[in-house]
Amino acid sequence: MIQPKKNKKGNRLFTVKDIEYFNKIYQLVKEQGYTLDGAKKALKSGEKSIADGNQNEVLIDKLEKIKSKLLELKK
Repeated sequence: MIQPKKNKKGNRLFTVKDIEYFNKIYQLVKEQGYTLDGAKKALKSGEKSIADGNQNEVLIDKLEKIKSKLLELKK
């Protein structure tokens, strides 16, 4: 997926898209507990499903915060 170009010295030149892939891979492996192979398969199977999952997590966090605030008000 990530195939950076190299300059004359042999240094790798990464694009913005490459860096976005690094961030997605990091999130899958470190934050969601995927293995490297699992993250690779998840990226190949479809990035949309991963993005939807992340949006769901954000919504759940927001709803939990709202719930806790409502419980505080109830007291």
